[in-house]
Amino acid sequence: MSLQSRQFDFWYAVQNTKIVRGPSRALETFGATRINYHHLAELPDDPRKVRVREGRLEAHKPAIITPEEYAEAQMDGFGAEARQYLEFLKANRDNIRILQYGYQLRQEAFSEQVVTDSLEAVTGRVVKEVEDAKDDFAAVIQGVDDPWDVSLVHFFWLHVNASAPVNVREFEAARQREMEDSTPRAVRDEVEAAFAKAQENPALVHELGALLQRRGVFDRYQDRFFKLVRRT
Repeated sequence: MSLQSRQFDFWYAVQNTKIVRGPSRALETFGATRINYHHLAELPDDPRKVRVREGRLEAHKPAIITPEEYAEAQMDGFGAEARQYLEFLKANRDNIRILQYGYQLRQEAFSEQVVTDSLEAVTGRVVKEVEDAKDDFAAVIQGVDDPWDVSLVHFFWLHVNASAPVNVREFEAARQREMEDSTPRAVRDEVEAAFAKAQENPALVHELGALLQRRGVFDRYQDRFFKLVRRT
């Protein structure tokens, strides 16, 4: 198959992917996430039959990485078109947040069956089963029969974008807790008092910066310090 044909295949799959029901929770910030997926596709030679694939999509915990490490993202269990689609995402990483996180994807197919019924009817039954199971990390996806795993990459990209704000907030909260735990209480109190004075009197910002350097905590407070500098 030519490169142009493979590109057409993955774009056709992307454009015909529909997330019927996504997870109700964001991806885990500090641990692995396992999403139980249900992929439904009409058979190309008989639209009265629907192939139902069920499996698990595992994403390792996110880790902020440098641009040079983007190429190190790993994918296990995906076909050529799905990998090519990920390469496209890498090439456009400035606008796609998935690659700001070092996710490693692993796709495990558990079962596959062909059901004789309409896609709408089968989808309705699968959604009900998922909702009855009360699985916060379940997804129901409609797509093409081949290359079907492109739909999983596309779904994951969408879910990462939705999860990113939650992940960032939790990363920042953990960083703040770590800072507080490693800084003596007396130093924290002194720094907080200096920040309060600098907020009231911008002339004291330079003195605040000197204090942070002197106490060896400038790196821990630099974001807050520079935000104050920008306001003065």
